[in-house]
Amino acid sequence: MSNELVVKSNYVIEASYKLTLNEQRLILLCVRQIKKGQNITAGSRFDISAADFADMFEISADRAYSELQAVTDKLYERSVTVQQPDPDRPNVATTKTRWVSAIDYMPNEGRVSMYFAVKMVPYISMLEGGFTRYNLQNISGMGSVYGIRFYEFFKSWLFGGVHSTKKIALEELKEKLELTGKYTSIKDFKLYVLDKAIADINECSDLTAKYKTIKTGRKITHVEFEFQDKSGQRKERSIQRIDTAYIEKYARPGESYEQAGKRLKEEAKKQTK
Repeated sequence: MSNELVVKSNYVIEASYKLTLNEQRLILLCVRQIKKGQNITAGSRFDISAADFADMFEISADRAYSELQAVTDKLYERSVTVQQPDPDRPNVATTKTRWVSAIDYMPNEGRVSMYFAVKMVPYISMLEGGFTRYNLQNISGMGSVYGIRFYEFFKSWLFGGVHSTKKIALEELKEKLELTGKYTSIKDFKLYVLDKAIADINECSDLTAKYKTIKTGRKITHVEFEFQDKSGQRKERSIQRIDTAYIEKYARPGESYEQAGKRLKEEAKKQTK
């Protein structure tokens, strides 16, 4: 699989919506087609072939078009709610819009064409700042509905860094996932949502992640995530390998143990950048 780049608005990543795994994949196959600086309008057409859909996400070729058509049918019915959508109109608290406005079906050619809804265009077209970039291959192997959502959360919360933590209210998190009122048992929420998403991220992507639940009084009210780029972990392991024997071997004449250790660690950091 090629290292194809996805660029997605942080407004959309933080928005409230619920899509199936294949619906999320379909959106990403459209987003990857956008070239840097390309002007997207409501009339911009995004072509998706059944062959690309099958190849990218390992779906059997014999059912690829029927699956693609079924997914686009459902996606047409889906909506997304964006919080504080327009900085120039602070009085607008939320905007609810469909993802797509129209779909063309070409069964004889084994493809469909999709058109994003007018209100979605600014978040798709990279006309404003606040976007998260990642390679499509980092989510293509995921099997959890929520794996992609949490991966995008973590990528946006990293702000270009390699390690971070994020504490979020449990109800706010459920609202983003459109799970308000569902999984009232934290055990079920962990089992069916959090654990599956984290397992997908750790196994399939360029990140590692873990979480812990936090109580207010006797009730679990928050979840704290810790996540890190795997390249950052390799850098840390490289630096940690500077032990006593290594310092003694490479210390310069006249250096104390502490001075040599500090210098060697700084040199290791520079080499891993």
